[in-house]
Amino acid sequence: MEEPSKLKRAMIDSSAGAISGGISRTVTSPLDVIKIRFQVQLEPTTSWALLRKDLAAAAPSKYTGMFQASRDILREEGVQGFWRGNVPALLMVMPYTAIQFTVLHKLKTFASGSSKSENHVNLSPYLSYVSGALAGCAATVGSYPFDLLRTILASQGEPKVYPSMRSAFGDIIQTRGFQGLYAGLSPTLVEIIPYAGLQFGTYDTFKRWAMEWNHRYSSTTAEDSLSSFQLFLCGLAAGTCAKLVCHPLDVVKKRFQIEGLQRHPRYGARVERRAYSNMFDAMQRILQFEGWAGLYKGIIPSTIKAAPAGAVTFVAYELTSDWLESILT
Repeated sequence: MEEPSKLKRAMIDSSAGAISGGISRTVTSPLDVIKIRFQVQLEPTTSWALLRKDLAAAAPSKYTGMFQASRDILREEGVQGFWRGNVPALLMVMPYTAIQFTVLHKLKTFASGSSKSENHVNLSPYLSYVSGALAGCAATVGSYPFDLLRTILASQGEPKVYPSMRSAFGDIIQTRGFQGLYAGLSPTLVEIIPYAGLQFGTYDTFKRWAMEWNHRYSSTTAEDSLSSFQLFLCGLAAGTCAKLVCHPLDVVKKRFQIEGLQRHPRYGARVERRAYSNMFDAMQRILQFEGWAGLYKGIIPSTIKAAPAGAVTFVAYELTSDWLESILT
């Protein structure tokens, strides 16, 4: 059995991770909904792509830009449309973030020989990347069904295919079986290794740089202490770097998740069931019929979302963790 101090540390990490993940997901939900609508749209999502004959689609594009998409969602679905799928998103992100930060802290504690967070800053960048990747994989497997339900509910539009998360869950089990809850898991795991590795690795790197900057130029801030604004900037930069590299795999994942979803025809062509045989076939078909731009559909709202999402998550985690530590220790 673990020592009480280790149990407290695990509780602090999981609680702070869950709270920070929930806050971040709720704040950035509108951008996430727009991103998902772009990713699952087979037609071009930008005005310039519509002008290219090799990418011309038989049906008109439903969404052709962030502002146009925002207006359409607001007009057709109301303000609540921007929070479609937020309940499964919270049910996903809270265990996801809790598992992620708990496993991350365990791995860093093992690597550094200390459970204190301040001793983890001096870890090798390679260990930070590996720890982040392994933590991301563990969190993904543990929370994936909620991710799939979030994508389906956020992408269905009006009229709704599923009125609730429960009805979506039941239909998936009935039509696809239990394995249907894990559709798209392969590209997700392939994506999460570089994504989580980059996010946590670059976050630790940026924190080290910020501490060095404080040591050299600041006379008011302690060398090993960063302000909330500095933590925000470190999280922002880390989230942006990770998202830019890994976005194509996220598009592939979304296509697998909505296979067979009977959306209204005004949303364009549907992704038929078993449209893609595997991850590589999906990437090849997207390149063939949608061009390179197809693999980066939703990259603008995704990047805009990734920066504040990463920043809010890390700042909320650091502040919540410090607060819980002061109460429990």
